Amino acid sequence: MRFTARRRMTALLTVTVLSAGACAASNGATAPSAAPGKSGAQPPAAENELIGAAGIGDPDFPADGNGGYDVENYTLKLSYEPSATRLAGTATVRARAIQGLTRFDLDLHGYTVRKVTVDGSPATFARKGDELVIDPASPLVKGAAFTVAVTYDGKPDPVRNSSNLGTYGFIPTKDGAFVTSEPNGAKTWFPCNDHPADKATFDFDVTVPSGLTVVANGEMRGAPVTSGGRSTFSWREAHPMATYLATVTLGKFHVKTGKSASGIPVFAATDPAYAKSLDQLYAISAKVTDYWSTVFGPYPFSSTGGVIDDFSAGYALENQTKPMYGGFQPDQGIVAHELAHQWFGDSVSITRWKDLWLNEGFATYAEWLWTEHTGGQSADKTFRDYYSANDSEMWRYPPGVAQREDLFNNSVYTRGAMTLQALRLKIGDDTFFKLLRTWTDQHKYGGATTTDFITLAGKLSARDLTPLFDAWLFKPTRPTLQ
Repeated sequence: MRFTARRRMTALLTVTVLSAGACAASNGATAPSAAPGKSGAQPPAAENELIGAAGIGDPDFPADGNGGYDVENYTLKLSYEPSATRLAGTATVRARAIQGLTRFDLDLHGYTVRKVTVDGSPATFARKGDELVIDPASPLVKGAAFTVAVTYDGKPDPVRNSSNLGTYGFIPTKDGAFVTSEPNGAKTWFPCNDHPADKATFDFDVTVPSGLTVVANGEMRGAPVTSGGRSTFSWREAHPMATYLATVTLGKFHVKTGKSASGIPVFAATDPAYAKSLDQLYAISAKVTDYWSTVFGPYPFSSTGGVIDDFSAGYALENQTKPMYGGFQPDQGIVAHELAHQWFGDSVSITRWKDLWLNEGFATYAEWLWTEHTGGQSADKTFRDYYSANDSEMWRYPPGVAQREDLFNNSVYTRGAMTLQALRLKIGDDTFFKLLRTWTDQHKYGGATTTDFITLAGKLSARDLTPLFDAWLFKPTRPTLQ
């Protein structure tokens, strides 16, 4: 995620010398499970152990996500009517139980749920805030694959007035919807396990009035099908994806497709208000993707690109394969930031929000690298300019410690990026860039933690780097340059 200057002025701590940068499946967290008998039944004393937790186990955000199962695929068959701001459809969730389950939750904010089935049989369900609590007709045995289908409809209600982001989730616009869900806004448009620790593949079939375009993750499965004044767009993201990266942004768009110089398919789209930006968005997205492939390792997905919508979000978000730019033409640095996220945050995802610097610090550092690559200031000069700001708030805000009400704070971006430059100075360029490529390769399509990164850095450099990371990530003081 990257904030625009306007948003940064109101939402981020600032450094006066430079403008700061803005934006395998999990086991989840479960109640303790007992070994099932031959029939899968549990003794009465273990009854509460068969209930999936109402949170995935992120200690800083305990209400996010759910436990007890691991999602493998979401199939979303939806329709949206902009004039009525009404979303309706069926979400089919294919998952695997990682404990015995007589009850489990999905996250869903708002809407009227009409029907729920588990493996084709009607299930009882209840609403508790943003939890959809489901009791399948028959208990689910640990290790069993199962399918949940939820039919629902209503007016989308995005998250509003968040401390950093303003509005996010499924956001109705004058001609459609702008859909950007970080950190936990996916539940505003489909029932899900809404936490990046549980990644899944996605299939989208979205029906809208003819003349509108639906842009989702991955690639189209065929040409849109139009009948009776409505068009259905079918997309598939075959690579595992965190729920907050999913999108079905829709409205009137100009579209340009093709391939980058290295042969990666490119999809760029702009609202008519930004039609003059289409060629530039397409060209820069292709160029940046190709360059990052030489720095960070092979591009992890099947296509790249970006979308500019006419909604003044004040931020950009790295939706997988198609970053979304909310109401502005992004400069090269912002595009470089969002496309770096395809490696750092999208392919290699965090499994707890306290490690957000692994996404935003890395993408911010990528901006510095891009500036240097294109003939501007070196990454080291940028680092030293920020370091010279002795009284910056970020020195009292260690990026490795989650701030629940200020998750996307400036320290996560800038001090996170500075951590990487300090590491580069310590271990040298050869080891540093080998580390980045090894990191993206070892954790491709999965999840990782700060501890994992520190361990890998120490292994590849054959050094004890604990003091460096402790100073830059966890101490509320300005580190000493070594």
